[in-house]
Amino acid sequence: MADRLVGYYQAAINNAHEATMHHTKIGFLIVTLVATSAFGQQTQTETPRQPIAVPLTQRPRITFEEILRREDANKDGKVTKDEFKGPPRLFQRFDLDRDDVLTQLDFAASVRQSRMGRQRNFAAAGDVAIERDLVFGKGGQRDLTMHLVLPKNRSDAPAPVYVWIHGGGWQGGTKDGGIRQVTPLVKNGFVGATIEYRLTGEASFPAQIQDCKCAIRFLRAHALKYNIDPERIAVGGSSAGGHLAALVGTSGDVPELEGNGGWPDQSSRVQAVVDLYGPTDFNKFVVTNGFESHNKDGSPESKLLGGGRVLDKPDGIKRVNPITYVDKEDPPFLILHGKSDRTVPPNQSEAMHKALQAANVPTTLHIIEGAGHGGPEFSKPDIRKKQTNFILSVLGEEVAVPK
Repeated sequence: MADRLVGYYQAAINNAHEATMHHTKIGFLIVTLVATSAFGQQTQTETPRQPIAVPLTQRPRITFEEILRREDANKDGKVTKDEFKGPPRLFQRFDLDRDDVLTQLDFAASVRQSRMGRQRNFAAAGDVAIERDLVFGKGGQRDLTMHLVLPKNRSDAPAPVYVWIHGGGWQGGTKDGGIRQVTPLVKNGFVGATIEYRLTGEASFPAQIQDCKCAIRFLRAHALKYNIDPERIAVGGSSAGGHLAALVGTSGDVPELEGNGGWPDQSSRVQAVVDLYGPTDFNKFVVTNGFESHNKDGSPESKLLGGGRVLDKPDGIKRVNPITYVDKEDPPFLILHGKSDRTVPPNQSEAMHKALQAANVPTTLHIIEGAGHGGPEFSKPDIRKKQTNFILSVLGEEVAVPK
């Protein structure tokens, strides 16, 4: 359905390109096309104009500039949810970080994901064995699941684990994309896990961290079954997932964040953390120039705290902040952030790094020039290799790489 919605938008642009003299609004065209496809009939009384067949190579391609031209009412270089006149699901399809603002980075990432997402998942499935939707505990009254990614040819020696936590502003995203995140480590002898957690539409904090910790405890409880080394568990995540990964790393065995999802006899501590542009200190975040809208009721940060203005909830801000729990027992961190991030300011990662340094915890911060909130810069071989090498350096001793 997501690909079809993008197709409707593209078709609307194609038709508008052919009939600009009629000054047809793009939003009206999208609604008309969606109605026609969904119900099999025209909603207008006039006879529909037959489309002109144009070779794909000659059709104008959908671009972010075209979206801006047609949807950006106040000409500020981005499109808000209120400005967007197309189907809401199409906006959600583009708005990967779920901040209700569509930027160039959102658009580029969503197009790339649309074109390559399935192929990547299929490629990963060909290289490794995947146990899908394995129940690992309870979130409230429902089951929580993970995908467990295993080497097809398993070693006799217990394997370290890399757990991936997805992003999406704590209000969107799924565990499916994590398969490609953990696969490079699985090829190096690890077991990979990509986990779900309750989103803010279902429950506010601390549900999210409780679910993540439950997944760690499950893996330890089933170490023998899955040939896991329970003393070598790394966790990583991006954006909201980076925040939760950092919080898992600093709050090991903190009682009020453990929850009761299962396996209470096991520890939720981990031995390494990869934090990709995760929020940390909401006090700094929402007063940073250009990020003040995150203080408003309804922002992703507000929803995490249960609603209302973020700065009106100092106890909640402290509770969700990974820095609150930093001590000398924390595991090594690798922190990556784009210098031009317009969704989470780099000062969030800088604050995390400084707090870890002050506690004498091994930490590496890498600010990526020219990078935003995710995007192609984070997929470059040297950046991916940096993550793999970090985890291998911390947990990779005596890893038996399958043949």
